[in-house]
Amino acid sequence: MKTTISPTSPDPDGSSDQLLTIAQVAHRLNVEVRHIRRLVHERRIPYIKWGHLLRFDPDELHAWIDDYRRQSNVRRP
Repeated sequence: MKTTISPTSPDPDGSSDQLLTIAQVAHRLNVEVRHIRRLVHERRIPYIKWGHLLRFDPDELHAWIDDYRRQSNVRRP
């Protein structure tokens, strides 16, 4: 039997580097899908255009989030 892997299905080896859908990204960021669509339209979030579908690379998404991370000025002992 031949196994086909869609861009949103888990890899056979169980790794988590699958592409995310717009709904999954919105859920992970705790925002509405509409907000993610606006970020895509403004090209403010990394995405993959696959035909008429939008997909998101989890590694690129993590890097994008890290770019917006702010460090506190509080010194710790």
